[in-house]
Amino acid sequence: MKLSAIATALLVGSTSAFVSPRTTAIPSTSQLQATIAVFGASGLTSQECIYQALKDGDTVIGLTRNPSNVKVPKGSGGADADQPLVDPKLTVIGGDVTNAADVAKVFENDIDGVIVALGGKTSDVGDTMLTDGTNNIISAMKSKGVKRLAVVTSIGAGDSKDQAPFAFKILMMTVMKKIFNDKNNQEKAVEASGLEYCIVRPGGLNVEKPTGVINVIDGEAGSIPRADVAQFCLEAVKDADFPYIGKSPCISSVGGTSWTKDRSAAARGGTA
Repeated sequence: MKLSAIATALLVGSTSAFVSPRTTAIPSTSQLQATIAVFGASGLTSQECIYQALKDGDTVIGLTRNPSNVKVPKGSGGADADQPLVDPKLTVIGGDVTNAADVAKVFENDIDGVIVALGGKTSDVGDTMLTDGTNNIISAMKSKGVKRLAVVTSIGAGDSKDQAPFAFKILMMTVMKKIFNDKNNQEKAVEASGLEYCIVRPGGLNVEKPTGVINVIDGEAGSIPRADVAQFCLEAVKDADFPYIGKSPCISSVGGTSWTKDRSAAARGGTA
């Protein structure tokens, strides 16, 4: 577990800017490595979590229904993007998060922190996969004494409905109604878990390079690279003093209405 906070919360009007010192290149800077479990390992955000954790020297145990789909991410991976993600410190387990026995395989390892970034169409994975899978993960964490948990949901979930853009609200009430019902129940399960959790609600996701600036906002959400979401999640499970434990922050890097983007070199870890 990392003992020093890499990022700080800075007040920008009514908005906190979570500022990472990283540039596009991701050096191995962790002073103390961790073993991190990533559920939904073949998803685009999970691939960023895995890739960045490995670059930091961490060990990663992933669970996915499709191990062959775990690839180097487009955002942080540079010229290696879309190549198979293979590393001596990476173990990918084929399995279903709704199967408690498959989830238990992950915790046969000594896990320090858990990232849950599940996805998929309800027509493929069912109407309650997020909630059922997350409940399995929570039960396994409790049985093994693992405390730190980051769960990626979405802007518009829980009490963040008013932070979603109008067009997205329409989708939430129509074609995405089932998935948001599942996301809402997933969040409730996390909130009731008693764990040291952070529910991460990103704005519109893209696969661009990491900006190194992650804004925690109160107003309407803009977009954010998956690479920046991954950085936030990794800090949530590794930083003993992470400021958003027990909270459900909405994060956005580009756009949004309640914050001013810090484009300075200093905000990206360079010189002013």
